[in-house]
Amino acid sequence: MQQPLQPIGVFDSGYGGLTVLKEIVKKLPQYDYIYMGDNSRAPYGSRSFETVYHYTLQCVEWFFKQGCPLVILACNTASAKALRSIQKINLPEMAPDRRVLGVIRPTSEVLGNYTKTGKVGILATNGTVQSQSYLLEIEKFFPDVQVQQQACPVWVPLIENNEYDNAGADFFIEKYINQLLAKQEDIDTVLLACTHYPLIKDKISRYLPEGTQVLAQGEIVANSLEDYLQRHPEMETRITRNGNRAFYTTDDPADFDAAASLFYGHSVTSGHVSL
Repeated sequence: MQQPLQPIGVFDSGYGGLTVLKEIVKKLPQYDYIYMGDNSRAPYGSRSFETVYHYTLQCVEWFFKQGCPLVILACNTASAKALRSIQKINLPEMAPDRRVLGVIRPTSEVLGNYTKTGKVGILATNGTVQSQSYLLEIEKFFPDVQVQQQACPVWVPLIENNEYDNAGADFFIEKYINQLLAKQEDIDTVLLACTHYPLIKDKISRYLPEGTQVLAQGEIVANSLEDYLQRHPEMETRITRNGNRAFYTTDDPADFDAAASLFYGHSVTSGHVSL
């Protein structure tokens, strides 16, 4: 009998996690993956801690029912507002042999290596900024690095509605970058702490001082996942290796498929999930 699929689950509130999945698949193409976007309830960035935790836990439970031994929260808001509670409270009772990982810690572990001035900027959603998660995590690994955060609440709607290429979008991109730069001189490294933002990375770079590094999370998370699997062979051997990719959304699959290619770089065909 063929072994039942045990894919790596990749979750986001919408489309942004596809930019992370794209880099993970590029780095680790041999494994099976299943992606789910909770598009019907997106965006998560403006929702309360309790709501994000409840929604994220529902989605993690769904991934477990699909056979996933490992789930990546490729969503900064879910990582900030739900991951710790799920790891500490739910997993020990619900699925002690499974793991849920986020994107904030692996990014924070390496961020300080990129800056020469010791001054870093974080561009993120309201929810991620308010959680203070990046400030707390970066402090653990790079206590001497100064971090400034800037919430960019208009960016996700602009991106998801495919409005980010027009002049009106440029106004809001420049606005939030100027607000960040006003908080601190000599920022030489800027982290895009939302998985949607790589789609406007070129525009962001245009409004930053020349030479400023702009970091997207996909490659960082992919490298971290590779390292995690090497250090945890008991998990790595459970994941099936057929090169399968499956996509799901809690909203309309036709709408999801039309937008997903912008983030993933390839056309996708998704199924519908009811939670």
